[in-house]
Amino acid sequence: MEKQKSVAVVGGGLVGAMNACYLSSRGFKVDLYEARQDIRTMEIVRGRSINLALSCRGRQALKKVGLEDQVVKDGIPMYARMIHDLNGTLRPIPYGKSDQYIMSVDRRKLNETLLTAAEERPDVTLHFQHKLISCDLEKGKLSFKMNGGADVEVTTDLIMGNDGAYSAIRKHMVKRPRFNYSQEYIPHGYMELTVPPHNGEFAMAINYLHIWPRNEYMMIALPNQDKSFTLTLFMPFDMFDQIKTGDDVMRFFMEKFPDSVPLIGEESLKETYFKLPPLPLVSVKCSPYHVSDKAVIMGDAAHAMVPFYGQGMNCGFEDCLVFDEIMEELGNDLSKVLPEFSVVRSPDAHAICDLAMYNYIEMRESVNSRWFLMRKKVDACLHAIMPRVFIPLYTMVSFSRIRYHVVINKAKKQDVLVDNSIQALMALTAVGGGYLAAVAISRHFNINSITDWIHNMADQILK
Repeated sequence: MEKQKSVAVVGGGLVGAMNACYLSSRGFKVDLYEARQDIRTMEIVRGRSINLALSCRGRQALKKVGLEDQVVKDGIPMYARMIHDLNGTLRPIPYGKSDQYIMSVDRRKLNETLLTAAEERPDVTLHFQHKLISCDLEKGKLSFKMNGGADVEVTTDLIMGNDGAYSAIRKHMVKRPRFNYSQEYIPHGYMELTVPPHNGEFAMAINYLHIWPRNEYMMIALPNQDKSFTLTLFMPFDMFDQIKTGDDVMRFFMEKFPDSVPLIGEESLKETYFKLPPLPLVSVKCSPYHVSDKAVIMGDAAHAMVPFYGQGMNCGFEDCLVFDEIMEELGNDLSKVLPEFSVVRSPDAHAICDLAMYNYIEMRESVNSRWFLMRKKVDACLHAIMPRVFIPLYTMVSFSRIRYHVVINKAKKQDVLVDNSIQALMALTAVGGGYLAAVAISRHFNINSITDWIHNMADQILK
């Protein structure tokens, strides 16, 4: 009988715990090493707490290991963005069709669910308070220091680096020749605030991702199971630096986010604002993701991204799913699986990192544009007419598993179609067809001749 192969998963976050589940199901002996103590035993967990938005890619990965239903039941559906204008006006912008939504999920609870699921699987052992101090990727050797000071030496068939944006495994890969690596800190940081429940209920409409877009900066809010909202303020660091006192905080919020002040509470706002400094946001790209048949990185270790498309977790989970699909295709042959994963996954990871950067502009600025809002409506109309041919960008990213780099290429072609459609409708208006164009738009282009024309144009452009 073939000897059971071993895997050392470095990192016990979301992707590491997910990979432990996948690898166990493929018959590997899995040891997961995490530098922190077990978060399931901790009263307070330090670190990132930006809420997570679970969408199609993440759900498909969870489904494959039998955890989708358990995670979804604890999530809160968000069907649209709710825009908070400066004058207090609220206006929803749906994410897609009426039955399409993303889900607000709690990072800690999800991590705990995945760790427990991994621990319950055969041949999975979790090791907490094991900090990686050195490794030899070519030989599959790792050295950890335990909390008590003792060193632990490990030799394994596969090292899987799932240790986050500041990955120790990736730092060893960077030293290798022909390893491409880049990182970019954007000039904006983030700070988290809280809207508590009001009279035991949610203080704002629940099934929305709330956004206060202010062009150069913005604030968002996601609902939590305890009926609070987690607010995240994204703003240039130099603006954070200008706010030095409690009075400065109140002046700024009353001027820029006036409707949020009674929701947060004046005292809570002033206290929370200065409790922790604003944190940086980094985007990381690298390739390849593997070293021979001995090591591979996934999740933020391979492609940390800014959080503005809500795809960081979803992309990381899809990494696990794609890796598993390649394992299935290539019969668990690590000498073939690892290089194939690098080839297949890196263009998609680079693409979503770019899309995440782009979406920050959309969230903080474009949603204030009439042109953007009109484009959204035109996109929805075209998608309703030809759902298999024309798919809006956000729908492709969040409600499908179309590869990210294909999404970008397809979106560019569709932009040509939309621009041509709008220009044609404007031409109809110019020659006296205003009534026809208005009826066409209001009825989602429900006129046979215009529908046929759009189909013909789409066929020509999208081939």
